[in-house]
Amino acid sequence: MQVQYPITFLYYRDLESVIPFYRDVLGLDLEIDQGWSKIFAVHSGKSYVGLVDESAGSMSSVDEKGVLLTFVVDDVDVWHEHMAASGVEGLTEPKMQEEIGVYCFFCEDPGGYRIEIQKFV
Repeated sequence: MQVQYPITFLYYRDLESVIPFYRDVLGLDLEIDQGWSKIFAVHSGKSYVGLVDESAGSMSSVDEKGVLLTFVVDDVDVWHEHMAASGVEGLTEPKMQEEIGVYCFFCEDPGGYRIEIQKFV
């Protein structure tokens, strides 16, 4: 028995409003389009992010999101510039987290989920 890959599903009241963020801003490839669920590949299909219309999925969207979606990247500063140029909401300045050896910043997707862009140093 082996786990082949993870899929993290995020639930939205307005699914169409978040698709451009994952497709165009983060540059993820839409791997599976189920209509009410869009599954995007992360790092050549080693993991996935699923975006789900709450009206058709098995869970509901909540106002206070309890998920932090983290993407590990090579160049945090380049990503920060890209996010700023894209007008991403909730953008923080990159900061070194000395106690855990991580350089990162945070932002929000259009549905209110917190996104962390980080590099282990």
